[in-house]
Amino acid sequence: MDATTSLELDLDDLKAIKVLGKGAMGTVFLVYNRSSDPSARCPFALKVVEKSSLHAKLDADRRARWELSVLTALTVDPPHPFLPSLIGSFETHEFLGWAIPFCPGGDLNVRRYHQTDHVFSPAVIRFYLAEIVCALEHLHGIGIVYRDLKPENVLIQHSGHVTLTDFDLSRKLAQKTMKSLLVSCKNTEKAEPPSGKHRRNLTRLFPPVTSNKGGDKVRGLKKAKSARVSPVSRRKLSFSNGERSNSFVGTEEYVSPEVIRGDGHEFAVDWWALGILCYEMLYGTTPFRGKNRKDTFRRIVMMPPEFIGRPNALTDLIGKLLEKDPTRRLGYRRGACEVKEHEFFRGLRWDLLTEVSRPPFLPCRDSGEFTEEELRKRGTDIREYFQKLRAPPSPLDSPSPDGYRYNVSLTEF
Repeated sequence: MDATTSLELDLDDLKAIKVLGKGAMGTVFLVYNRSSDPSARCPFALKVVEKSSLHAKLDADRRARWELSVLTALTVDPPHPFLPSLIGSFETHEFLGWAIPFCPGGDLNVRRYHQTDHVFSPAVIRFYLAEIVCALEHLHGIGIVYRDLKPENVLIQHSGHVTLTDFDLSRKLAQKTMKSLLVSCKNTEKAEPPSGKHRRNLTRLFPPVTSNKGGDKVRGLKKAKSARVSPVSRRKLSFSNGERSNSFVGTEEYVSPEVIRGDGHEFAVDWWALGILCYEMLYGTTPFRGKNRKDTFRRIVMMPPEFIGRPNALTDLIGKLLEKDPTRRLGYRRGACEVKEHEFFRGLRWDLLTEVSRPPFLPCRDSGEFTEEELRKRGTDIREYFQKLRAPPSPLDSPSPDGYRYNVSLTEF
C-alpha cells in the first residue's frame, strides 16, 4: 500500500483542544486548524507518534507507517460508512501524525457502561454487530485482517453509527481464493430499492429478538484492564503479502486459540474477536477471563464459553463464532456472507443500515464553536505537550488511567 495522502497538514497550524487518549503507539488529540478554522467549528482527531520513542519499541515505526497506509487505502470515494477516512498527515524530524474524523460518541465500552446493567439489549447488539460485520467484510475484501477488534476500538460517530479505529496491528494477507469471499450472500441483501422515505428506525430494520432472560445473573460485572500483547513474531514480522500470520498480537481477552497455540492465523481471528465482543455486550464480561494471563489463555484454548438461560439465536451465533478450530468457525469459508446468513440477523435489511436515522445512541449536538478565550484556555501546543512529557516525573503525578493499554511480553509465558 502506498502511504501517500491527499492533504499535507502543517503541525504549526494545529492546536490541541484536549487529549482523547494514549496508547502504545501514540497520543490522540482533538485538534483544530488555527488558520482555516479559528473558531474550531470542525475539530478532528489527530494521532501523533513521537519518533524519539520509536527506537524503544519493536517495529513501532513500521507499525505507525503501516496504519497510515491502511487509512490511505480506506480513503475512497464514496467512503465506507463504518470505517475512517484519512483527512491528512504530516511528518517532521520529531513527529509522525495523521488526522481522521472525530467521533464524539466515545467507544462501545463507554456506551455499555452507561447502560443501567452495563449490558446491551439483543436489538442494540444486533445493530452494532451488523455494522461491525460490514466493516470487517470490507477490510477482508481488500485483504486486511484487523486483529484488534474490541469495544475500545469501536467508536460512535456523530450520526450514531460505528467506525473502527487503530489499524497498527492489522496485516495484509493473501486471500485463500477471491471467489470464496465474493460469493453472493443469499438471503442477506435483498436488492429492494429504498422507498421515498430515507429516514428509518430500528424497528423497521430489525425485527424483535428474543432476549436472554438469564442474563441478570452476570450483569454488572466490571471488566478488568485490557492488556495488549506486543506484536512479537515467531517468524520475521511482515505486514503484507502473507497467506497466514504467525505474529502474536492482540488484546489478551480477545486473542484467538490459534494465535495462542502459534498455529498461524488468518481472517478467522476477526470472527473469533467478534464472538468475544458479542458475549461482552450481552453479559458485561468476556467469556474466558482468568486469574492471570496464563489462566486466561488456558481458558481460551481449553474451555467452552458459558451461557446463562435458555439457548437462543444470539447465543448460537456467539457459540459458532467462538469455535476453537478456525476451519469450523462461522465466517471461515465464505467470510461475512456466512455471518450475515445466521438466524440472529434474519430479516435485517443490510442495504438500509446507513439510513437508520435514530441509532441506539446519538451524541449530543452542541454548536461546536468556542470563543477565542475558551480556546486560549483549553488549547495546547502539541510540541509543548510532548516537551512536558519528557520532563522528569513528579512524585505527585497520578497513576495511569484504567483506559491505558499495556504491552505484554511473551517471555512471561
